[in-house]
Amino acid sequence: MAFQPSKQVYSGKIREVTLGVGDKAVVVGGKAVYPFHSFEGEIPNPPKIAMEIWDKDPSEDWCEAAKAPYKDVLGDPVAWAKKCVEYGADILVVQTKSADPNADNKPAAEVAEVVKKVVDAVDVPVVVWGVANHEKDTEVMRAVAEKCTGKRLAISPVEEGDYKQIGAACLGYQHVVVSSSPIDVNLAKQLNILLGNLGVNNKDIIIDPTTGGLGYGLEYSYSVMERIVQAALTQEDDKLQQPIIANVGNEVWKSKEANLSAEDAPQLGDPTQRAVLMEAITAVDLLLAGADVVILRHPETVKLIRGYIQKMM
Repeated sequence: MAFQPSKQVYSGKIREVTLGVGDKAVVVGGKAVYPFHSFEGEIPNPPKIAMEIWDKDPSEDWCEAAKAPYKDVLGDPVAWAKKCVEYGADILVVQTKSADPNADNKPAAEVAEVVKKVVDAVDVPVVVWGVANHEKDTEVMRAVAEKCTGKRLAISPVEEGDYKQIGAACLGYQHVVVSSSPIDVNLAKQLNILLGNLGVNNKDIIIDPTTGGLGYGLEYSYSVMERIVQAALTQEDDKLQQPIIANVGNEVWKSKEANLSAEDAPQLGDPTQRAVLMEAITAVDLLLAGADVVILRHPETVKLIRGYIQKMM
């Protein structure tokens, strides 16, 4: 007798959200079952892989293992973006690190111009990620939204402290809002309610519940993300039925363990592979919790996660 897995009936569904325009636009979300439970129902869109680029040269901040795949393009965001497309990125994420008031503090117009060059140079969708400073992010994202009108970027992080200003810019210039809240189900729901009251349509919202890397709060991140998906699918919570994005690479590679040399930490194994595996484990865990997009840094991680998604689908 053939094995028959027990099946659950789901009453809710994650909404589909389209990023980008044209032939290379990407649809995220849409699943009507728990992650990878295709034996129970419909998963029309497999999870997507995004790769991050910085709008400044990160050489001072990155270890050799992270820099090696991009050593010839780290000072050129456009060339870097094209390299990530070659590596197989479905989506690109421009981290606007140069805007950080505690670092370079570049003017919003200058940051937006770099983003525009990247958007114009590639045909895959682009997410623009700020520095979580309400005042500076508002200034930068307004400029980015205007310069890239109609390109349907995703703007992140849109938080309770700046949702009115950035949300209005996304509305006016036809972009997607990445609703970002501290790791908490109720806070994620509340921000989506506020965005709805502002006039942002459900088809224009992606959830960033905030994530921690392996060894840095991953278990709690997993639990909260899982509960968001459960509420969306089994409790039909209308305000949580949005796709989820996880900023994995930025969290993993900034950890101490990812950057220690073999001399400093011989017990942690090969430093050229260590952070790649940390990034891959974090991404797999968050995909199982319900992430629809994982943002990765290293092309070797991309290969591992691409293979994992294909096997699971």
